[in-house]
Amino acid sequence: MHETREKIMQMIIRSPDCSLEEVVLECPDLTWNQVFCEIDRMSRTGQVRLTPKGPGRYGVSRATSCDASA
Repeated sequence: MHETREKIMQMIIRSPDCSLEEVVLECPDLTWNQVFCEIDRMSRTGQVRLTPKGPGRYGVSRATSCDASA
């Protein structure tokens, strides 16, 4: 699980505000479900922020310290 989280976080750091689909494409050894579940967990713990970009589309970005305190 830690390896999955690290891989996803590195992608988000390299490409701030990337889409969920871009993260999935950049992690071909992970399934869509693995990526989604880990991003969901990181969102709930305040590590990343999901931003709606349209119907069924979300941007993923690293959370700032201000986001975590909100």
